[in-house]
Amino acid sequence: MTDIDPAPATHEPRSTASLSSPAFGLTLTAAALLAACGGGDEALPQALLEAAQPGAEVAVRRHILGAEAAIDDGGITRLPTPTELFDWAEQVYPQYFPPHQKDLVWEPYVYRYYPSTQNYVGVAGGVVYLLGPVGGGGAESVSAGRVADFATLVNGWLRPADDAQAARFLSQATLAVTDTDIAAVRSLGYAGWLAQEMARPVSASNWDWLVSKGIDTNTDARALAIGVDAQIWQRLLSATDSLRQRVAMALSEIIVVGFDGVTSPYKQFKLAAWWDLLAEHAFGNFRTLLEAVTLNPAMGNYLSTAGNQKEDAKTGRLPDENYAREVMQLFTIGLYELNADGSVRTDASGKPLETYTQDMVTQLARVFTGYSLDVNPFEAGPAFVRRPMAFTASRHSTLAVSFLGTTIPANTPGPEALERALDTLFAHPNVGPFIGRQLIQRLVTSNPGPAYVSRVTTAFNDNGQGVRGDLSAVVKAVLLDVEARSAGGLTDPAFGKLREPLLRFIQWARSFKATSPSTDWNIGNLGDAATGLGQSPLRSPSVFNWFRPGYVPPNTAMAKAGQVAPEFQIANETSVAGYLNAMQTAIAGGLRDLKPDYAAELALASDASALLARIELLMCAGQLQPATRSTIVGALNSYPATTEAGRANRVYAAILLVMASPEYLVQR
Repeated sequence: MTDIDPAPATHEPRSTASLSSPAFGLTLTAAALLAACGGGDEALPQALLEAAQPGAEVAVRRHILGAEAAIDDGGITRLPTPTELFDWAEQVYPQYFPPHQKDLVWEPYVYRYYPSTQNYVGVAGGVVYLLGPVGGGGAESVSAGRVADFATLVNGWLRPADDAQAARFLSQATLAVTDTDIAAVRSLGYAGWLAQEMARPVSASNWDWLVSKGIDTNTDARALAIGVDAQIWQRLLSATDSLRQRVAMALSEIIVVGFDGVTSPYKQFKLAAWWDLLAEHAFGNFRTLLEAVTLNPAMGNYLSTAGNQKEDAKTGRLPDENYAREVMQLFTIGLYELNADGSVRTDASGKPLETYTQDMVTQLARVFTGYSLDVNPFEAGPAFVRRPMAFTASRHSTLAVSFLGTTIPANTPGPEALERALDTLFAHPNVGPFIGRQLIQRLVTSNPGPAYVSRVTTAFNDNGQGVRGDLSAVVKAVLLDVEARSAGGLTDPAFGKLREPLLRFIQWARSFKATSPSTDWNIGNLGDAATGLGQSPLRSPSVFNWFRPGYVPPNTAMAKAGQVAPEFQIANETSVAGYLNAMQTAIAGGLRDLKPDYAAELALASDASALLARIELLMCAGQLQPATRSTIVGALNSYPATTEAGRANRVYAAILLVMASPEYLVQR
């Protein structure tokens, strides 16, 4: 997008004979006066409004803000509302309209005022007006053009123009693209679809699925991980709330609990309760999620909070520091202080500023003492691994805690100390950019631009209603950002992300309606890179996930360009071959208890081009290059489609070849 030229004298005059509304204001004094009397919550200065009466002939000039707008509005069937136009302008021109502001009304204007830049943008009489430095700061308001001029740009940001754009959005927002979701996104628009999905009831829990299979009463389940893989596969592959599950999956790779670090008893129920927690809080508040994570039994096992005790001078025992370190390093603030755009803050010598010290870890560890699983000796079954951990005061450290500029006095009761510690972490300015950037990486692109991260940080810091940490607002900001929705990402080599093998497998299964005929979802552990995916849900090898958000493939063009590529950390000769072999087997015959349904694809198998077009839409949003498309069609035509077996082989080959193509492997 071209930057706005602040000097209006270079623009061509625009006739205003047909304009019936007054200028948006007369001078930059309007901005100064408004800022002085409350910064945007007050009305436009009355004296200025009286100086420009409705119907006045005001000299306005077309501004470069509308340089990319479609001047000919012929064929436009829907005009964007002022709110939609302003939201779009905030996204495209954050240097002029930061941060998000609410709509104000002073007849005939609907407008927004930005105190940090002293800029106005407003609409009246179907014309878009600018005032302030963005308009050159002169004595006259500046017209950016008609609302209709922006219809194509704004509507394109609001809703997809075709199935491919809808599928691209869904590949970022869900676990798979389906015909039903494509139709819904095209009907509701991006924001409307997100609102509908966020209002959808949470799907049946993993815990309840285990209970439905009688595993809670199986005496062997206490010591053996019966159903541990099935309980998560059934949710990922069949749950109706695909957006929620995609976000839960993203959170599970930021705040990690893995099978190998969770101890018995009832490992399957601990991990089921862990995923249920992530799914429940996926659109909730991050502060609430943080506390639920801290007291969760699976996390208590994984990072040693369960059973953590206070210091003992006689034995030399000290509180375990595991969770205290990781809750800062990985779950909230990271190692270095960040600006709102995710860039690292440095001191005068250019050295990164560390967020915390080892002494802070040692002191914070005291807060997480005294907690253990809430076991009832008279209770049978796994219910205790679902309840938050219980607190025992006699095991809790009573020493003072000082970290991140906060002091929790000695003898503060344990639950109060926990609240204060988590409040301190939650309030740290790093949390928005640290968590926001990783959510962008998990859903949209590995290398988001600074402005993108900054806009997501703004949504984390304030959801528009004064609430910090609203994950629903953060997810919307991630998925609706102009960088995510812009067609420029389709050709920008720095945009996009390598699809991780686990996500590829899930997408295949859901896109082609795979089911478990037995309802047992006996898929098992696919973590072997040589024979499976190199990943399996809830089986991350460490708290650092399968890959780090800052991983840089060595000796590559990406490294030279200073770009990260997290998923490439698990991409090697073994995993690439293992993935292709595993998918070839699964596509043709299903995988153990998992069986796909190719009825829609078999109906198109006689026409190789039509078959490929459908699979290309579902799997990579129609993004195959012409040469790739031609190569695959040629390969498909080598399979005769005159028999049932021949048509099936065409379908299998088409899916595998698309899933092996670079255009699919890199999600754009």
